[in-house]
Amino acid sequence: MSPPPATKVPLWNLANLLTMSRMVLVPVFVLALFAHGGGDPAWRITAAVIFGVASLTDRLDGDLARRRGLITRFGTIADPIADKALIGAALVGLSLLGELAWWITVLIAVRELGVTALRFWVLRYGVIPASRGGKVKAFAQAVAIQFYVLPLPVVVHPVRWAAMGIAVLLTVITGADYIARALRLRASGRRAVALP
Repeated sequence: MSPPPATKVPLWNLANLLTMSRMVLVPVFVLALFAHGGGDPAWRITAAVIFGVASLTDRLDGDLARRRGLITRFGTIADPIADKALIGAALVGLSLLGELAWWITVLIAVRELGVTALRFWVLRYGVIPASRGGKVKAFAQAVAIQFYVLPLPVVVHPVRWAAMGIAVLLTVITGADYIARALRLRASGRRAVALP
């Protein structure tokens, strides 16, 4: 008995819709963050809720795509773009408001763009999958950003500094790990090509 024919995954599936909803929420989040000069507590809470919902879709879309076999080329490309757009918009927005040091925003942006470039650099030799450390880093960044977006009293500021410090540390460590993995993958790929 022959196996059933493979079914094509539709582009308009739930996982991709969640990814696209995250992209749509990015400008909405930015508008809420900057409403009334960025200092209105009600709008800051609104921005935090939007950011939280968008971050939740980041967790759901990938899990859903893997569990239900909804992985598409569009989703593979769009998901990391949506993630970087959300985190990048939040960091740049907070820096523009003078609430987050620019060096933190630049460091995280360079790491994210660098990892993306590394993935393209080794693409012909294989794929560098997201590591567990990378997922922990993404979660730490989201938590730290929430501490900065929420209108918290000054007494809580040391907690948000600590949260951002952990996020920055994980950003650097996982970035170094991706560099090492990319170099190993490229070296092993070259050796495989050189074998007769």
